[in-house]
Amino acid sequence: MRRFMARSPWVYHLNTGSCNGCDIEIIAALSPRYDAERAGVKLVGSPKLADIILVTGPVTKQMKERVINIVNQVPNPRAIVVVGVCGATTGVFDGAYSIDGPIDKFFPVDVYVTGCPPRPEAIVLGILKAAGKLAKGETGKRKEAAK
Repeated sequence: MRRFMARSPWVYHLNTGSCNGCDIEIIAALSPRYDAERAGVKLVGSPKLADIILVTGPVTKQMKERVINIVNQVPNPRAIVVVGVCGATTGVFDGAYSIDGPIDKFFPVDVYVTGCPPRPEAIVLGILKAAGKLAKGETGKRKEAAK
């Protein structure tokens, strides 16, 4: 845990069209029970301040341009963490008329946290894996799943 203390990851949460199940688990991961702040994780309100983007849900056609705009506001180097099955594969929304695809259709994803919804412990682990990739300069290159 100490190796992540040197660089505190600031995360921005982006809902691209999910059912909000993953969003609730992200808030739980940041709560005192799971205490992601002890590893320096801080939720920020602007993408311009973030190091890591937590993406939930499939990208809807209405959100596509907004998602691209928001992700491009995050300064480089940045990491993208997909939380939940819907963000990775479109999940139960697959084949819907309003879905444009998973986030990896538009941007390289660094860490996948799978589950419907994933456990808060898995979300914290995914954030820490992304922080480790940021520290090593390996973001945007290959995909890795958090278990």
